[in-house]
Amino acid sequence: MERTSKHDPQFTEYVQARKPWLRRTAYLLCQDWHRADDLTQAALIKLYLNWERVQKATHLDAYVRSILVRTFLNEQKTTWWSRISLKEGDIEQPGPLPLTRTPPTCSRRSPRFRHASAPCWCCATTATCRWKRPPMY
Repeated sequence: MERTSKHDPQFTEYVQARKPWLRRTAYLLCQDWHRADDLTQAALIKLYLNWERVQKATHLDAYVRSILVRTFLNEQKTTWWSRISLKEGDIEQPGPLPLTRTPPTCSRRSPRFRHASAPCWCCATTATCRWKRPPMY
């Protein structure tokens, strides 16, 4: 069912003029361009559904900005798993890891190289290294 109104050209004109501003404002709220697009779309849907009432507002941009902010805050209240639903076929299975040469362990390195300032690979990953260093946090 298609909803048309005598106000559609006015709405379209407003959206074409203000959509970049709305998208930038949404980005400032969520710090992600993809999510900003979603927020902008949701706010524009709410704006369209209430366009006749919104047109009577004295400061139209402020009204639309409040719609955008409230949409963002309502989305923040929901948990992430209610917004995202993954199906079995949506998840890509990782391929095999590439074969690489493993770096030598500390016991196989020369004493001169063991005392180098760079931490060795085995000190960071195993507890068997005799050249223990304090953990890096």
